[in-house]
Amino acid sequence: MRKLVNSTYITLDGVIENPSWTMPYFDAEAQEFAGALTEAADALLMGRATYDGMSAAWPTRDESDPSTGAAYFNSVKKYVASTTLTDPSWNNSEVLRGDLVEAVTAIKNTEGKNIIQYGYGSVTDQLVKAGLVDEVHFWICPVLAGGPSLTAPLGEIASSFALAGTRVHKSGMIIASYTPVQ
Repeated sequence: MRKLVNSTYITLDGVIENPSWTMPYFDAEAQEFAGALTEAADALLMGRATYDGMSAAWPTRDESDPSTGAAYFNSVKKYVASTTLTDPSWNNSEVLRGDLVEAVTAIKNTEGKNIIQYGYGSVTDQLVKAGLVDEVHFWICPVLAGGPSLTAPLGEIASSFALAGTRVHKSGMIIASYTPVQ
């Protein structure tokens, strides 16, 4: 069975939206870790908001420069959990129809590498509750961004995770990896 790995950039005050604030911390160490995550994954899973942000940004980046990651993101298989998106324009994107848990379970049961998901919102909440998220990585950036935080939209989530590992980067970013406790 394929693993579903969530990778979320988060500030000290819990903000995950529009992670442009990660750029000062995305040094060689972070690039190496991010590269290992994408190398181990042959599919992306995202909700509509993440899809809208990524599909607007990645196609404009230089695919000939390996440091951008654009070649990977523009070509990898993308699954979008949305009830409103009907005709995705970003290359190799497919909208998941019907029950989200059933659709993701079916994808996880196919042959392939890991499935990576960026951001932590209602899609992740549903998948954590269903026991389908195998690992989460929180890239904790030493910055306060202000605005709506991760805890606001997910006030009812009650899940436990065990620490799987930590990486402390010279830039001050901490990546905390967890696995669900059943």
